[in-house]
Amino acid sequence: MVETTERIPQHRHCAGCGKAFVGEGRFCSKSCQEESGREVKGKLRKLMLIWLGIVAVTIVLVVLTL
Repeated sequence: MVETTERIPQHRHCAGCGKAFVGEGRFCSKSCQEESGREVKGKLRKLMLIWLGIVAVTIVLVVLTL
C-alpha cells in the first residue's frame, strides 16, 4: 500500500491580505504593500493623537493642582 499525498509547495502568506503566494518579500503584490502602508500610517496617527491627549490632560491636571 503506497500512500500518495499531494505536497504543498513552499510558500509564504502575504502580510497584507493573508493569501498564500510563492515568491520573495512580505507582500503578494504592490497594491497589498501600499494598502498595508496606509493602514500603518493611520494607526500611527491615531496613536499620536491618543498620546497628545494624554499629555494635554496631564498638563491640565498638574496646572489645576498648583
